[in-house]
Amino acid sequence: MDEQKMNSCDPQDEHKGTVTSTSHSSHSAPTTPSGSLTRQILSLAIPALGALVAQPIFTLIDTAMVGHLGTEELAGLATATTIVQTIVGLFVFLAYSTTALAAQALGAGDSVRAIRSGIEAMWLAAGCGIVTACGLILGGRALVETLGNSPDVMPHALAYLHTASPGLVGMFVVLAATGTLRGLLDTTTPLYVAAGGAALNVALNALFIYGLDMGIAGSGLGTALAQTLMAVVLVAVILSKARGRHVSLRPSGAGIWNAALDGAPLFVRTVAMRIATIATLMVATSISVTALAAHQVVNAVWMFTALALDALAIAAQALVGFDLGAGRREHLRTLLRKLTVWGAAVGLILAVLIAASSPFLPHFFGSDPSMHHIATWALIASACAMPLGGVVFLLDGVLIGAGHGKTLAFGGVFMMVVYLPCLWTLDRWMAAQRIDDALSPADQGIAMVALWLIFGFVFLGVRGLVNAWRTWWSPRRAIADLH
Repeated sequence: MDEQKMNSCDPQDEHKGTVTSTSHSSHSAPTTPSGSLTRQILSLAIPALGALVAQPIFTLIDTAMVGHLGTEELAGLATATTIVQTIVGLFVFLAYSTTALAAQALGAGDSVRAIRSGIEAMWLAAGCGIVTACGLILGGRALVETLGNSPDVMPHALAYLHTASPGLVGMFVVLAATGTLRGLLDTTTPLYVAAGGAALNVALNALFIYGLDMGIAGSGLGTALAQTLMAVVLVAVILSKARGRHVSLRPSGAGIWNAALDGAPLFVRTVAMRIATIATLMVATSISVTALAAHQVVNAVWMFTALALDALAIAAQALVGFDLGAGRREHLRTLLRKLTVWGAAVGLILAVLIAASSPFLPHFFGSDPSMHHIATWALIASACAMPLGGVVFLLDGVLIGAGHGKTLAFGGVFMMVVYLPCLWTLDRWMAAQRIDDALSPADQGIAMVALWLIFGFVFLGVRGLVNAWRTWWSPRRAIADLH
């Protein structure tokens, strides 16, 4: 999207495949045949995928730079970034809830309300960022100690946290601003900012770590500055839209409170999923060191391939919100059917790729034959659930776009209630199989395969049933039946 379109608060025009916007007072919905709808999905999903991929790639580069400082520094970075990424993950609702609000307002032809919702969300994000940054600076030592780090690692983890924490203000604002732009059907600007910010992060880290000899503290400072500059750029983009529409920039107590209420269910969902993820890791840890290494390989592959599903879910958020705001009931049904098919199809393609590469992928992550064997079968198990995961991811996006955060919160809590006993049952089985407090190699492989089947068909399956119920089957509140 070019700057002129951004300043007028119009989404991408029809030749780029997305629906067109109108003035504040009216909206004219374009006719959208199947091919055009496919282009709409791709025009939003592909830039979103680019933004999602940019950060992990440059994080790997960042990790390599710190790794050259020494093992203790790298261990400190692992601890500190785990804490920071967990905190950022808990506040990702700042992006998701804002996407839904902005998209629905834009679909209703009210671009002023769309932009205003983003401004309120950014004020909320700034406040949350300040509180969280101060809490992390003051309580960072306690968090690092809780993770059980050695005295050699502790100083490096704290050094990173103390310099990186101020960047959380910018990072939270980035989340809210990105959600706003997605709701305005613009995923291109966040892509440019994410890629530019990640590249700047690498350059700043090189300067501070090596040029100014700041060590791991320089990595944290570079990250904080890059995040802050990303926030400045995105805020400037949204402010230009606000000035064009004469939207007030002043914070509103009621507006900020409403933004917090809209995001609260998604926060609950994130917490539930995080608990389930930690419980999964604990079970993998209890199998054996080799199994834990295999689990890390499978999890890394799963998370990377799932980025494609995340990108499609982001497109779903924006398009569903737009259709609901515009009151385009029949078009919404068509969109929901296509999104569901897309989720299953992309999931199936990813499943085939994972299964086909399962004998080879583990070799890139280590030389232990035992790890290779366990990881290969666990990858095949994870691949079995990928088509289901595709549908779940896409329906997550549908529900976020429709503003059904409470359904997602319920699905997350319900999933946890069902999932954790399944993990406990697996743990009890492993306890019964242990000889001299250890599992046989065969039982280790069985346990890891079982763990990923439980993840795939319980962790994902329960959420999928709840999502499908609200989207298609609910006799009163199904999204497909809403006017």
